[in-house]
Amino acid sequence: MAQTIFIISISFLAYTYAVYPLIILGWRIFAPRRVEARYSHRPVSVVLVVRNDEDFIEERLRNILSQDYPRDLLEVVLVPDGTTDRTLEVARSTGGSRVRILETGPIAGRADAINRGVAAAANDIVVFGEVRQRFGESAIAELTAMFHDRAVGAVSGQLIVRLGSDSDMREGVGAYWKYERALRSLESRVDSVVGATRAIYAIRRELFSPIPAATIIDNFLIPMRVILRGYRVIFVPRAKAYDWRAESRTREFRRKARTLAGHFQVIVSERSLLDPRLNPVFLQMVSHRLTRLFVPYFLVAALVSNAFLFDPFYRVTLFIQLLFYGTILLAFTPLASSRVAGLIRAVRTFAVLNAAAVMGLWVYLLRPAQNDTQRRKR
Repeated sequence: MAQTIFIISISFLAYTYAVYPLIILGWRIFAPRRVEARYSHRPVSVVLVVRNDEDFIEERLRNILSQDYPRDLLEVVLVPDGTTDRTLEVARSTGGSRVRILETGPIAGRADAINRGVAAAANDIVVFGEVRQRFGESAIAELTAMFHDRAVGAVSGQLIVRLGSDSDMREGVGAYWKYERALRSLESRVDSVVGATRAIYAIRRELFSPIPAATIIDNFLIPMRVILRGYRVIFVPRAKAYDWRAESRTREFRRKARTLAGHFQVIVSERSLLDPRLNPVFLQMVSHRLTRLFVPYFLVAALVSNAFLFDPFYRVTLFIQLLFYGTILLAFTPLASSRVAGLIRAVRTFAVLNAAAVMGLWVYLLRPAQNDTQRRKR
């Protein structure tokens, strides 16, 4: 029994991180799908949800309005979500007539704000972003160029994170993101990328349908709905957003756990995603997103089952696993600043991301109870 569990666990892990990328690579080589892109300017509405962002809103609006894009084809729709500071006042004095602020009354979170912002958008292409990031000067032009191809329904850019206060965490995440970016690029070239980068993505307005108010990650649900309607979601690395925020390990961990909770939520609520007859990227979704949610449990199963196997081969595999996890402890020794520091950071980041997957499941399971508690308090 222990041997069977070990083999299944190792096979699952190998498929997730090695076999699936090789499948997509082969697919990309032998059966790629091209995109007919053209830099033809289209009217664009940028929807921004704001709360108490008075320290960021002026620079953010200037960043969007100074895009390398025709002024008369670009508007910003600002949707306040419980704003109590000077955010809207600063926005009015900065943006002028090119910035529309929705006075819509109470809003039930980001998802509700997105619904209202898209409904108010005047243009056929809607770009989503966040207040605290910045777009590269040609980001919107790169996104809209993809919509020349009628098969494309949504386009994701990439987020580039500059070093913050915790450079070790950033570098570890950076190594992970290089792997992730390569995988997304391959998926985009064979069909569609599974989800989009929250800091920068765009959609054809006609393909948008209002999302539930409790939605945790809009940048997964909205693109997946586009795919279910028969359109492609493309990843364009040239469309860049930048983040200079200094985040601690704790904040980074919580953000990742919340994101993974959102994956559980979407996969459970959008049942058609689990039907390969309806979901054209079923293989990609299961292999790239769903398996990642269960990796930590297979890691534990592989380690525990290996401990009950006594043949020389399994003693070696146990030693390798213990050595791998022991590397995490080296982050608290002088070796953390030695030549092997990069390896230590990569292993630690891998462990943190998988711990976040476990926490993400709990966040998802406890969320209904939290919502009920909040409603009772009201």
